[in-house]
Amino acid sequence: MGIWKARTFAILLLGAALVSVPVGSRALAAPAERSAATGKERQSADMKSVFAERKQLFEHIAAVTGVPWYYLAAVDQYERTIRLAQKKQMPNGLIAIDYPEWQWCGLMNPDYEDNDARSIGFFNGIGKDGSGDGLADRSSDLDRLYTMAHWLLKHGSAEDDFGIGLWEYYHNTRSVQRILQFAKIYAAFDSLDLHEHRFVLPLGADYSYRSTWGASRGWGGYRIHEGTDLFAGHGVPVRSATYGIVEVMGWNPYGGWRIGIRDLNNVYHYYAHLSGFNKKEIKEGTVVKPGQIVGWVGNSGYGKPGTAGKFPPHLHYGLYRDNGLTEWSFDPYPYLRKWEREERMRSR
Repeated sequence: MGIWKARTFAILLLGAALVSVPVGSRALAAPAERSAATGKERQSADMKSVFAERKQLFEHIAAVTGVPWYYLAAVDQYERTIRLAQKKQMPNGLIAIDYPEWQWCGLMNPDYEDNDARSIGFFNGIGKDGSGDGLADRSSDLDRLYTMAHWLLKHGSAEDDFGIGLWEYYHNTRSVQRILQFAKIYAAFDSLDLHEHRFVLPLGADYSYRSTWGASRGWGGYRIHEGTDLFAGHGVPVRSATYGIVEVMGWNPYGGWRIGIRDLNNVYHYYAHLSGFNKKEIKEGTVVKPGQIVGWVGNSGYGKPGTAGKFPPHLHYGLYRDNGLTEWSFDPYPYLRKWEREERMRSR
């Protein structure tokens, strides 16, 4: 049981902090690059260890309850993304799933620190004993995860049954959709280590971009530019930046032929003004990986379906974060620079 004991991890899933490398002689730059690479390798090794332990926990509960591990992983990851978006503290331990004291122990329970599984059950608390020690310990990863698995099984073991259970827990259609999306991604790759990124255009292509987020736009009414424009030749491949799932694919008047991909950080990646889609490999609901071609640079948009040529060919790329109730845009430019630099370093 040692591996299930609570421990504290400070995990940042959106990527490592960027390390500045001095511009100057190669003799000065090389040690800095080596130091940065060494630091990132250590962090990567630490994260792989966390992912391995977490997956082992999911698989243990899956074996005990019959709930597929990727559903448990999806609920846990959704909780993690919501806490990050809402800037809430993570619970101690390997998993982010947590419960208020009143929900765990029972609303009418006079002791909100109660961990006796029998009395918690008497007061209709949600807390369950996942270890067999007679205690429903809210600080235990094992007990918290077993409790969620027990909840998901209330209506049966099919995906629709899990969906009903998720709705009854969250009372939010958006939450149910996100968790089922995450589960599909985890199931496709059989891994939790799915947070690598690639640049959205091939590094060998002729392209240019700068920070354009927040600039004013006039077509269709006043609005701000919620993204970064990457100018490239018509037909240059457009690539998925992330592991994710195709959420939207088709036409809209502003973005023309566009595609939206949801990643495991609950971030929506918006690719617009495409000349076309990679229809042989992707459609709505397709799971994609970093670097996979999803379409090609074009100049579609600003009108009815098929409108093109109102501006030079380029990719409009946007990022939107979900807090469980709504989404908002944030500047993708720093992330594009980071992913471009990391891919160039890996290619060396």
